[in-house]
Amino acid sequence: MNRSLVGALSALLLGGATLVGAGAAPATAASPAKAPAPVKAPASATVSAKAPKAVDFTGTVALSNCSGSVVRMPGSADSDPALVLSNGHCLESGFPGAGEVIVDQPSSRSFTLLTASGGRAGTVRASKVAYATMTDTDISLYQLTSTYAQIQSSYGIKALQLSDSHPAQGSAINVVSGYWKKIYSCNIDGFAYRLKEGDWTWKDSVRYTSACNTIGGTSGSPVVDPASGKVVAVNNTGNEDGGRCTLNNPCEVDENGTVTVRQGINYAQETYIITKCVTTGNKIDLNLAGCVLPKP
Repeated sequence: MNRSLVGALSALLLGGATLVGAGAAPATAASPAKAPAPVKAPASATVSAKAPKAVDFTGTVALSNCSGSVVRMPGSADSDPALVLSNGHCLESGFPGAGEVIVDQPSSRSFTLLTASGGRAGTVRASKVAYATMTDTDISLYQLTSTYAQIQSSYGIKALQLSDSHPAQGSAINVVSGYWKKIYSCNIDGFAYRLKEGDWTWKDSVRYTSACNTIGGTSGSPVVDPASGKVVAVNNTGNEDGGRCTLNNPCEVDENGTVTVRQGINYAQETYIITKCVTTGNKIDLNLAGCVLPKP
């Protein structure tokens, strides 16, 4: 899911579980030959009347093979155990199969928490994989051993908030990679009814304009709306070589079954659907009214 199949396989052999970073198959953790130079957070123009917020690395984390972020729901309390959002294909246990859903799987994975400028603030650790799948979407949610209040007290870092509404076409976005400490700036070009890559199919995926030319290692990066400062999606793949519906080369399929291949274009998975499936105490409840996340 991001870059090359060779890179994705290398990540698996090293214990990483990322598909493709941000351009083709699920954004993989595969490292390109040379890391891109860090960039300062851009102040993108937006279709909103609100002035854009300065987007930086606050709340983001670096995984061993991917990017991610500490996130909270609109109703999360400071005393709740914090959650880290990344891709399902970034799991340390490997890619979930088509139709597979993981809930409450023990994990002691560690994450490097970043400062606003991309420096190392400290390390946070998971207690479990609260939820993960690559079916319909490509997400993983790790529950941490720390609460939001403890993270803020220890490191001065606030979590990013997930938006509870569908992102808008044309909106300015920033893709914030903790792995590379780089911020990409572009707009939402549109939405893919179905995005198919190898064995996996995702629904209503966000398509970027070409300026967000994400690379391996950007998998799991939060996609932030600078107008609100909220996370609207999680970066996961892109079409690398112009292939049709193959690993690292996702294709779009419309309501009529027509297939479109967009070489060099990258994608993300919407995250507002997650907020419909989390209840008091940051507990995942797949039986909540309005929750459409796949069940085991």
